[in-house]
Amino acid sequence: MSSIRTNYNHTLYACYLGCIVQAIVNNLAPLLFLTFSDSYGLALEQIALLSTVNFAIQICVDLASARLIDRVGYRASVLAAHGFAAAGILGLAFFPALFGNAFAGLLAAVALYAVGGGIIEVLISPIVEACPTEKKEAAMSLLHSFYCWGHMAVVLLSTAFFTVFGIEHWQVLALLWAVVPLGNLLYFTQVPIYPIAPGRQHESPGGLLRQRVFWFVVLLMVCAGASEQGMSQWASAFAESALHLSKTAGDLAGPCCFALLMGTARALYGKCSDRVPLQRAMALCAGLCIGCYLLAALSPHPAWGLVGCAVCGFSVGIFWPGTFSMAAKALPAGGTAMYALMALAGDLGCSAGPALVGFVSARAGGVLKSGILAAAAFPAALLLGLWGMARQKKRPEAKLEC
Repeated sequence: MSSIRTNYNHTLYACYLGCIVQAIVNNLAPLLFLTFSDSYGLALEQIALLSTVNFAIQICVDLASARLIDRVGYRASVLAAHGFAAAGILGLAFFPALFGNAFAGLLAAVALYAVGGGIIEVLISPIVEACPTEKKEAAMSLLHSFYCWGHMAVVLLSTAFFTVFGIEHWQVLALLWAVVPLGNLLYFTQVPIYPIAPGRQHESPGGLLRQRVFWFVVLLMVCAGASEQGMSQWASAFAESALHLSKTAGDLAGPCCFALLMGTARALYGKCSDRVPLQRAMALCAGLCIGCYLLAALSPHPAWGLVGCAVCGFSVGIFWPGTFSMAAKALPAGGTAMYALMALAGDLGCSAGPALVGFVSARAGGVLKSGILAAAAFPAALLLGLWGMARQKKRPEAKLEC
């Protein structure tokens, strides 16, 4: 154990596993949306509320983290995060029966793992940034890609489980997935955690909020989260109900391909970032994302709808890490408060995207294509945000008047 306690590569590995835990938190329940609906008689609005509550609670955690994490400490916070995540995933299996009201039980489970996911999101990036290791940019790029690989693992392994054992045993699957956060909790008790920027003066939350450029960053984060999760959270249900695919085919062709192409985009840009300016790449991807949403919503052929759903994963791949990179350059003194507020903005988008899809679909008589079409507004708004960010760079830095 002594090598683990002094080797910061183990810290990186634990953080990569933390991203996988976050992928489980955000993507396991959506694979079971139709199962929840059939088993517990839940309406589409109630199903949509599960995603909304998940990201809404993560928003609250992000807001509280800006001040609390530095007081509690990073190790204690990251251990608590994994404990909450494990409890929530276990709760998916047990709470519907224990609570008597299945929907209340699912909401309680979602609330627990949302707290864990929110803390992990705020902590992981600054922990990796602080590690005294080489090739920091490569480590950060790999960190974000692990969310995608975790998403893929959730889909592939869950689909394999359903194929072998049947969807009716999904509670057992939840118990198995809970092993991941529990194991990483133990791992984090052993790895070293370097002090987060010791002795440096950072911008306060109020100082960040007074800067125009930060509000452009907020807009980009909201749109990045909404563009990603608006399609990702509904990909499985969309493939089944709108494109009339089986559960197995829908999961493989929808969320699995989405995650694969999202991770591929991040890996590819990590290799060619020195040749393609970030803002230009994000603008091109925003245009592609709009096209993917329109293709998925408007195509009369299921095959083309699947193409739109899958390629959307590629188009959103660099939105989230790209916005973090832009913020780090534009606001070098942002510190922990900047990470927390950016996570808050991103989770607001992650909540708004699936919520809009569910709300519009419900008002359209349960037609998911209508909700997918409405969500195309998010990448369009991101494109406008990039344009505003580019204009902001041309004028001297200024702060908003209180």
